[in-house]
Amino acid sequence: MKVHLTLLAASLLLVACGTPLSAPDSGLQPPPAWQKLDTPGARADNQQWWTHFGSPQLNRLIEQARLDSHDLAAAMARVRQAEASAVIAGAPLLPAVTAGLNGNRQQLLRGKGYSQLDVDRNNRTIDYYDANLSATYELDFWGGKRAARDSALKTLSASQFDRATVELTLLSGVANNYTQALSLREQQRIAEQNLGNAQRVLDLVQTRYDAGSATALELSQQKSLVAAQQRRLPQVQQQAREALITLATLLGQPVQSVTLDDDSFDRLHWPAIDAGVPSQLLSRRPDIAAAEARLAAAQADITVARAAMLPSVTLGLSLATGADIADQLLRNNVYNLGAGLAAPIFNNGRLKAERDRTIARQEELLDLYRAAIINGFADVEKALNGINGLDRQRQWQSEELHQAQTAFDIAQRRYQAGAEDLLTVLETQRTLFAAQDMNVQLRLARVQASVALYKALGGGWQVM
Repeated sequence: MKVHLTLLAASLLLVACGTPLSAPDSGLQPPPAWQKLDTPGARADNQQWWTHFGSPQLNRLIEQARLDSHDLAAAMARVRQAEASAVIAGAPLLPAVTAGLNGNRQQLLRGKGYSQLDVDRNNRTIDYYDANLSATYELDFWGGKRAARDSALKTLSASQFDRATVELTLLSGVANNYTQALSLREQQRIAEQNLGNAQRVLDLVQTRYDAGSATALELSQQKSLVAAQQRRLPQVQQQAREALITLATLLGQPVQSVTLDDDSFDRLHWPAIDAGVPSQLLSRRPDIAAAEARLAAAQADITVARAAMLPSVTLGLSLATGADIADQLLRNNVYNLGAGLAAPIFNNGRLKAERDRTIARQEELLDLYRAAIINGFADVEKALNGINGLDRQRQWQSEELHQAQTAFDIAQRRYQAGAEDLLTVLETQRTLFAAQDMNVQLRLARVQASVALYKALGGGWQVM
């Protein structure tokens, strides 16, 4: 028996040795540098990137989202499912051991008419006890079992990377919706201010009209402008409410539970961000890492499918004992050691088709991996291009807003003095209102461009 057990142990040791799963190669060469990269004083630390915008309220909302988001909780549950699946997939690498203990009592209730079943005091009851211990193991000659485990582990890694992607998307969504809510609050303040300015001009036109120095056309034109500003207010309020509802959804709360402090939109600022080099992106973005892990899992699945087409060897060992008296149970021992060979003969092409399917799946995931890398490069390039373009626009927009305010003030004074017609005042009003609105929109776009760059760079996430 010792010889048989030694052979069994040697077989287990032989099949336990295997080649580790190699990392897949995308075949893509990252560019040496980004097209747009001019960030003096840039920060290379992207950990907790949301704290760089200078808003304590945003920091609190981010932490609340990480705790209460249902999407993130669901992603974490999927990780736990993948962990359990990995344990299941790795179980066949070791023998399956089972044990059993049975006790039986048999009693003859009737025996008349057949002498061998006649009941007497000696054969009224029959007791029997038995115990057994068995182990079975399928030798992994072709590496299929190891590959199945490796595939499950890579799928687990992909699930963990997916969770990180969900978190990154969630946090960037919170930041974008929070800044949008603040910008709409600022637009509402500007709309109320512009309505007041338009109303004051209307009062002036009304006074001149009553005095006979303004026409009915001029009065109607200014009333139309006042009505347009009154219409603008509920529009902005509606948009602000929708932004708050979306923010509450990301936080996993009903909108009635979410309130924003009187945080000023002008207090938000954006940091200079160090984008690094393109080659670093492959280890920064969780979606790229997830695509790579799924590709590696698919490569392992091909090995599993090929191994299923080859013969399999199963070893079995069992120990058993039995007695009709419980205290003599261990005195009658029997062991059995066996081996079995099974090979697929005819399955109507099922195994070959499964192999072909896994190969095609691997080819699909290779292209998806390459697409994830290219899309990652594009996301960073677009974010950098957006930041560059918005910074250039804001340089001139500040001058545009200043000159629009100056022109409106001059036109209003000249009209009041009778040296300018109302048409000029109307044009300067519209120009000022548009410049004020554009100022808020450009500022919001600039903040969200920084959020987009942080997200494109992986938000501080790193492959460990």
